[in-house]
Amino acid sequence: MKILITGGAGFIGSHVVRLFVTKYPQYQIVNLDKLTYAGNLENLRDIEQAPNYSFVKGDIVDASFISQLFAEQQFEAVIHLAAESHVDRSITDPLAFVYTNVIGTVNLLNAARRTWQNNFEGHVFYHVSTDEVYGSLGESGMFTEETKYDPHSPYSASKASSDHFVRAYHDTYGLPVKISNCSNNYGPNHFPEKLIPLAINNIRNGKPVPVYGKGENVRDWLFVKDHATAINAVFHQGKMGDTYNIGGVNEWKNIDLIRLLCDVMDEKTGKPVGTSQQLITFVTDRAGHDLRYAIDSSKIMRELGWQPSVTFEQGLAQTVDWYLQNTEWLEHVTSGTYQDYYEQQYTR
Repeated sequence: MKILITGGAGFIGSHVVRLFVTKYPQYQIVNLDKLTYAGNLENLRDIEQAPNYSFVKGDIVDASFISQLFAEQQFEAVIHLAAESHVDRSITDPLAFVYTNVIGTVNLLNAARRTWQNNFEGHVFYHVSTDEVYGSLGESGMFTEETKYDPHSPYSASKASSDHFVRAYHDTYGLPVKISNCSNNYGPNHFPEKLIPLAINNIRNGKPVPVYGKGENVRDWLFVKDHATAINAVFHQGKMGDTYNIGGVNEWKNIDLIRLLCDVMDEKTGKPVGTSQQLITFVTDRAGHDLRYAIDSSKIMRELGWQPSVTFEQGLAQTVDWYLQNTEWLEHVTSGTYQDYYEQQYTR
């Protein structure tokens, strides 16, 4: 089987690529990535010489390029992770999210449909999405696969739109599709604009750790390697045309998470516990900031037998260890234009 994985140099994508390359040597894995600020081939150094792996640089927004790539490679399956994914960036530049997340997805759907049109049997278009399409929860309740969409940011609106297009291509054309919606991921190789790696990097450098509002927002956190195994389960075992929610069964208020992370960093770096908490700095809340997300993962657990493999404390400890052991990677991704973006978003 020849599988196209889009966004495979990014955070989640690189873990999925690694899993499929190492677990399935009989598959040919083609990694397509534009290599924007969040795409980093250093994430895949350990498998880049594998005989069943190849990399293609390209933009899913370029319809003619995507069409030609499919015609040349004749992919039998697609795992689509390429996306603009940071809410703050979507507030600053919504159109970039429309182009990549909506138009890019439709370009891939069109190419898959043309390539497979004579026989959909044995093919799958797997679209990886987010729990943010469901909107915001109060203090109780959880998102299920039947929850109505209610996106509140340009990012979540663009992902909701792409989800609708994927389902529409299944219903209209019979395209074999699967969708999963995941909660917040954390773990190694995460670009440090997101909460956990940003905090790790700032604590490491003795800089303020920004927390939006009062830190009362609640998220369900999923270890990225567990997400990769869930994607593997959905790809191979999930029902065609179906949706699966993937969460960590692991809700934390942002401020409680950051305090725990500060203490883990103190322990790992030999500082008195409580030292790093002094770096916590509350900043102006994000516009349209959803209060709480929580994923009901019972369907994937019940139907596909998937379970998270680590507790949050275990996963967080592994994550901190990775960043402290890979300071060169961290220095590379935090240089250049990222600093300008950081100044714009957090120093106010």
